Amino acid sequence: MRSARRTAVRSTKSTTAYATATRGGGGRATAVREDLGREAAPRGALGRATAVREALRRATAVRGALRAVREALGRAVGSLTDRAAALTRKRALDLALGSALLLLAAPALALAALVLAVRAPHGRGSVLLREARVGMGGRPFELRSLRTRRFRLDLLSRLPHVVRGDLSLVGPPPLRPDDPALSAPRTDPWRRELRPGLTGLAQVRARSGMPWDEPALLDAHYAEHHGTGLDLAILVRSARIHLRTELREARRGKARLSDTDHRPPGYSGVD
Repeated sequence: MRSARRTAVRSTKSTTAYATATRGGGGRATAVREDLGREAAPRGALGRATAVREALRRATAVRGALRAVREALGRAVGSLTDRAAALTRKRALDLALGSALLLLAAPALALAALVLAVRAPHGRGSVLLREARVGMGGRPFELRSLRTRRFRLDLLSRLPHVVRGDLSLVGPPPLRPDDPALSAPRTDPWRRELRPGLTGLAQVRARSGMPWDEPALLDAHYAEHHGTGLDLAILVRSARIHLRTELREARRGKARLSDTDHRPPGYSGVD
């Protein structure tokens, strides 16, 4: 009997020990898994944070690029708008002042044309000088002017071109179609963007003889900085220069109505 009890006790202890051992092993495994989970969790959060930062960086770069594109487009549109507005104001000045000058000069121009027609020997020769010129946008036109330089009536006779839009009151000189400046590989773009003028910055400043007053440099400067104020200043200075020249020639007794016979063929006062 005692022997059976001892055997049962030993069996019970063995079962209890096995169960305890088993539970201990499972607990350790669970603990290991929990430790691994706690270690993996920070690594996963760090990866997600890095991905978010990278996405934000890319989004910021894209927004910066879009902002730069918008600013560039804004500057381009603003520049085009300013240039269009400047050209519109310039054209308005040409129409208003050009029409007024043409009305005032019409009697003198008609009288000069009549005198030239009467003085022409046997009716030969034309009262008007006709020359091929290149205007705004490379458009060719026929420049017509009286064959006289008295009181610069040749310039005033070109006012109809100003009213029509072939010329401007102030601008670079109109060039011939075969002028090298038009056929050069690096032709200045402003030559096509501006109307040629009756007078210009080169005409009123080139007489100084200074190196920076070369006609090409002056024309380029005018193309970059032209405006209503500069145009009016050039017109006033041009009128003063022509008036002083005529008065000086009148005092010397050398002024004549027509000097066509003394000019080489194809001469133009614009050149």
